[in-house]
Amino acid sequence: MEFFNLHTHKYTNQPEVLELVNQYPQEFDGDIPFYSIGIHPWFIVEDRLEANLRIIESKLQDKNCLAAGECGLDKRIEIPFDLQQSIFEKQLVLAEKYKKPVVIHCVAAFQEVIEIKKKMNITVPMLIHGFSKNAQLAKQLIDNGFYISFGKYLLRNPELESVFKSIPNDKFFLETDTVEEGIKEVYALAAKYKNIDVEDLQQIIKVNYKTVFEKK
Repeated sequence: MEFFNLHTHKYTNQPEVLELVNQYPQEFDGDIPFYSIGIHPWFIVEDRLEANLRIIESKLQDKNCLAAGECGLDKRIEIPFDLQQSIFEKQLVLAEKYKKPVVIHCVAAFQEVIEIKKKMNITVPMLIHGFSKNAQLAKQLIDNGFYISFGKYLLRNPELESVFKSIPNDKFFLETDTVEEGIKEVYALAAKYKNIDVEDLQQIIKVNYKTVFEKK
């Protein structure tokens, strides 16, 4: 692995890139080598919940399933927030049971996610994907044990440079999510912002990968 893509919806099958491809239980693709699986808050369908949770529990026992998620909370959608929270917590229980990290979708609900982590005493790594907020929130998340992943907004919003620079090297990942650019382009920009070579950045993320995804 030369490059690690923490979160993508598109499998590109590049030998030098380890891609953590986001999967949904109702449309699972067994041909994807490494994946996360979860119920995204946008796609909660109540009459499918129990069946989907059973699929997630089954897949979390697969060694090629590297993480639960993406799952989480989103205050800008119509799905009732208490229902979102219930489904998120059920997935966290499964992640704890099978010792898998969790890739988190969070929109306008960061304090609630932090409180849930504390309330449930979650011990597995929790990773906020697609971060686009300020350095103060980033620090609060890191102080509460979260990892932060950057991608789409790092490419699109130059104001995130200072936020990204403030993140300790042992607390971040990179991703592409749904953008057209590849993970190598995200690495190139991230290395520029950190004022290091891409090779040094690769080493940093390899260490973080081992810490989060290869815990015994």
